[in-house]
Amino acid sequence: MHARLVPRLSVFMFVQYLIWGSWYVAMGSYLLGTLKFTGAQTGLAYSAFAIGAMISPFLTGLLADRWFATEKMIAVFNLLGAALLFLLSKLTTFGAFFPVLIAYCVMYVPTLSLGNSLSFHHLENPDKDFPRVKIWSAFGWIVAGLIISRLNAEKSSLQFVVAAIISLALGLYSFTLPHTPPKNVGQKMSVGQMLGLEALALFRRPSFAIFVLCTFLICIPLYFYFVMMITYLDQLGWTNPAAKMTLAQVSDMVFLAMLPWFLHKLGYKKTLMLGMLAWLTRYVLMAYGNAPGAVGTAMLYGAIVLHGICYDFLFITGQMYVDDQANERIRGAAQGLIAFVLWGVGAFVGTTLAGRVMDAHQLPQVIGAITHDWRGIWVIPAALAAGVIVLFAAAFREERKKPV
Repeated sequence: MHARLVPRLSVFMFVQYLIWGSWYVAMGSYLLGTLKFTGAQTGLAYSAFAIGAMISPFLTGLLADRWFATEKMIAVFNLLGAALLFLLSKLTTFGAFFPVLIAYCVMYVPTLSLGNSLSFHHLENPDKDFPRVKIWSAFGWIVAGLIISRLNAEKSSLQFVVAAIISLALGLYSFTLPHTPPKNVGQKMSVGQMLGLEALALFRRPSFAIFVLCTFLICIPLYFYFVMMITYLDQLGWTNPAAKMTLAQVSDMVFLAMLPWFLHKLGYKKTLMLGMLAWLTRYVLMAYGNAPGAVGTAMLYGAIVLHGICYDFLFITGQMYVDDQANERIRGAAQGLIAFVLWGVGAFVGTTLAGRVMDAHQLPQVIGAITHDWRGIWVIPAALAAGVIVLFAAAFREERKKPV
């Protein structure tokens, strides 16, 4: 069983992120360039994933923990998601598109945590085997970008059709995953337990409260990248931008492998700081990436390949820090609460603000393919990131002798 389980779960992770990568990266280019949505509308569209993340704990806590087998929930959510993705490919007005996208994200986001929990439940040695399984999610994202660029679907509704077909396939495949029955059948569960509010006790520790505050605040500028990067590259004349942006996932795999070494040498505090500095550097590079010639191109590629440090050193390190701080009883609750704060509330604020900033920097007259003051746009998340870095450093000034 175990010899076959790792490959089966690896296929699952690969296809799960193949779906996400097929539409999430290129959606902004499609909404802004083809459907002519405003920046604010595009930012709200990206916030749909955050809304899904805020609702997800209720679905997983209520349904997966008490009523339905995990693999069946994943299968049904993906099948329903396939129908919603196909419907999205047909909708052209924001009033119709946005609520359907929210409905889809409510279906998809829970499958991420459910897939992780199913894997941890069945793997004999999760510490060793789960990274081997999870790395295939990065490959899925990379292949998605290559497919979308190959089909020239960055500005087309075809990206949602592709995602729908893959979601249908994953839904059927998920029925074959190992049976994982609900673990709290017949037990009462409060709203607080579903949201992980038991972990609020950790906020009594100043270092933990500072960590949550600063990672929440850094979420706000980081979503400018996800909302606008592909549109920026497209307006600068890059061909196949979705494929080229997959270099971020290559970087992700490299730095994920190096993360244990950095944590051993630097500890949590300095590694987190390095992740924040990487976001600041990324936005500075993007602000000047519209410079002509090879210099500007090199800056933009540099901003893309910084992704491994930006993501792994901040969020993977953060998840490990939370796991280290929480005891066995509240470990799951702590991870759920952090996910709600960062991927839910933080992402909603960040994507919404990004859209509004984009509208505020629209040029009165189009210059070639350039429709926005991009340097002015990227300076804002750079300034926000710099502010968080200063806050993070100042807050821990009195705790230098304590581990973060």
